[in-house]
Amino acid sequence: MTATSTLRTGHIGLNVTDLTRSLAFYGEVLGFDVLGEGNDDGRRFAFLGQDGQLTLTLWQQADGAYAPGLAGLHHLAWEAGTVDEVTAFEARLRERGIDFAYDGFVAHGEGAGSGGIFFHDPDGTRLEICVPTGADGAPTPVTDAPTCGFF
Repeated sequence: MTATSTLRTGHIGLNVTDLTRSLAFYGEVLGFDVLGEGNDDGRRFAFLGQDGQLTLTLWQQADGAYAPGLAGLHHLAWEAGTVDEVTAFEARLRERGIDFAYDGFVAHGEGAGSGGIFFHDPDGTRLEICVPTGADGAPTPVTDAPTCGFF
């Protein structure tokens, strides 16, 4: 089979337990806009994005919290432009008592220029906001593996 184009991520769909709570988190805390919502026969969903571009779809159909021991999504990462933007998000998240996997901005690995913050959404889904450069000298919480791998 010959590829005719390069695949890119179009959007991510997450199952959530409480759409209202998740909309507040992804909208108010992370800055995503609601592009559309639906409620077909009690099946609630919302389309979120920025600048009119769909990024994330939330589906209220989960019976319980995120389970890192099951196959499926490991974590969801967004790339920011600068370390300062990442630390601004960190401050907003901390003001709201969000659960962090590590204390503050960390490098992806020993000597890595990339790094970020690692935290959890209201259902426990693992999230990251990172930058490709600027993490030189930042701590690495996991010695022999990528920081983003085992949180």
